[in-house]
Amino acid sequence: MAAMVNSIDIDRPAEEVFAYATDPARFPEWQKDVADVRVEGSDVGSRFTTVRKIGGAERSMTQEITENAPPRSWAARGVDGAIRPNATVSVEPLGDGRCRVTFGLDFDGRGVAAALAPMVRRMAAKGAPASHQRLKELLEGSV
Repeated sequence: MAAMVNSIDIDRPAEEVFAYATDPARFPEWQKDVADVRVEGSDVGSRFTTVRKIGGAERSMTQEITENAPPRSWAARGVDGAIRPNATVSVEPLGDGRCRVTFGLDFDGRGVAAALAPMVRRMAAKGAPASHQRLKELLEGSV
């Protein structure tokens, strides 16, 4: 189970929400801390590198897509750096063109950075709801 789990209902079909929410190239549109993304593919085994603004500095991290089962589930795991993110996205149709998106996120700290993982988890948990709300607003056309 991920350290952070957050769900949000979105008034759009599951297929549309899945395609948007799991496309790393679109992360900067709805995740405030993402400054840039380099995408190397969209299939399992493909990698993408995000540049995030963390504590006033930009940090890059590369993740590998470990699951891609549209329109239901997607996952990626960090493959470099001292603190590596592990993310999951699941999309559940609710009927009437609506769906529930559940995000899971955790971090593995390597070496001395293991002591920083709890702080990184808290920072991510604090910022995630605003990102998820932004995603909802973008997909529902209210921004």
